[in-house]
Amino acid sequence: MLPRICLLVAMIVVAACQPIGEMRNAHLLNAVGYASISSQRGDTVEEKQVRAMRASKLDAYRELSEQVYGLRVSAEATMRDQSLETEYNDTSTDGLIRGAKVLKSYMVGDNYVTEVQLDLDLMERLKDMGEVHQVPQNQVTMF
Repeated sequence: MLPRICLLVAMIVVAACQPIGEMRNAHLLNAVGYASISSQRGDTVEEKQVRAMRASKLDAYRELSEQVYGLRVSAEATMRDQSLETEYNDTSTDGLIRGAKVLKSYMVGDNYVTEVQLDLDLMERLKDMGEVHQVPQNQVTMF
């Protein structure tokens, strides 16, 4: 009986020392962006793929911005005769992300997926490395 109890206690102690999941670095943020290839504008499949690749990267950076700076949520609802008539929700985020790196960029079916990672310590060190300029609205680019 005593050897069984000792064995059980030893197993519990060993199990308690093992990490339950992957240890996460508190200074690293990860984000994933997605974009549909077929819904992109373009004359060729290759052009649509390039657009989707860029769109998925921007989506991943938006996700990082939400994690770092938060998400502004506005909502409005109207009622008539105790029934919900219309509901409007709007979300936005705004921030400056520096030092993020693309970990992976790949296709999954009709989607392009981009995984990015941001080291918050590096972002803090890069904070004073240059001026912040307002991005022009409605700027036309090649893509």
